[in-house]
Amino acid sequence: MKKHSRPAAAVTAAVLAAVLTACSTGATGSGPGSDTSPTISHVHGLGVDPSDGRLYVATHEGVVAVARDGAARRVGDTADYMGFTVIGPKTFLGSGHPAAGSDDHGNRGLIRSTDSGRTWKTLSLGGTTDFHSLEYAHQTVYGYDSTTGVLRVSTDLRTWNNRARLAALDITVSPREPDRVLATTENGVATSTDGGRTFGPGDGQLLAYLSWPTADALYGVDPSGGVHRSEDAGGTWRQTGTVPGGRPQALTAVSPDRLLAATADGVYESLDGGRTFERRLPMSA
Repeated sequence: MKKHSRPAAAVTAAVLAAVLTACSTGATGSGPGSDTSPTISHVHGLGVDPSDGRLYVATHEGVVAVARDGAARRVGDTADYMGFTVIGPKTFLGSGHPAAGSDDHGNRGLIRSTDSGRTWKTLSLGGTTDFHSLEYAHQTVYGYDSTTGVLRVSTDLRTWNNRARLAALDITVSPREPDRVLATTENGVATSTDGGRTFGPGDGQLLAYLSWPTADALYGVDPSGGVHRSEDAGGTWRQTGTVPGGRPQALTAVSPDRLLAATADGVYESLDGGRTFERRLPMSA
């Protein structure tokens, strides 16, 4: 079975390394299909498709669509989808590793789906890059390449500029300032004010994952599942609540009040800024 390369953050950041342990082996399973009882052992990304309002979950075993009534189905193959973000109706960006038996690149680079995760095409960096975090803002893709520890930036999804090298687990971008990029590190949240070319030392609140839906609503989840909000671009934080299930795996703030979070026992949703959560999808393995 193929082994993943470990991201730089897992090597240097002991506090954050625990959240990556479920990513240590390659994806397994069959090819494309619609599985109405999908196995879900680990979650790498979350998003809502504006075309149908469904929750989409990028997992170690494919992309899973979750209806409001809780019905879940895998929409495509059983590949391991790592960095994942919804950028428009039926349009997703991702990265990761192919399903067993596939002749695709071991590291798929930047991939795109225009049919809500059913099929995917590699756009660039296939064979060399495994993005563990992807952000789309200001008509630009910001990706943290776990194979090199380098932040990469692209405006056309095909050509890339290399920015800073750092040991990070997750990144996010200010919705107001294209050059303000934050990264979670072993020392706290590190800030760049030059588009990710340089970062200050990490300090302050120790967080695993970040999401920034509006300028005054930056969210982070700490390694124990505590949800924190900042209204001043990460200058100060206050805890709003705790995601059930302990160790976090992903975080997406759809709006200032609506949060999606994955932990060791499932995917949760909050409609009140992280104060309370309802489980939308349990882990099955």
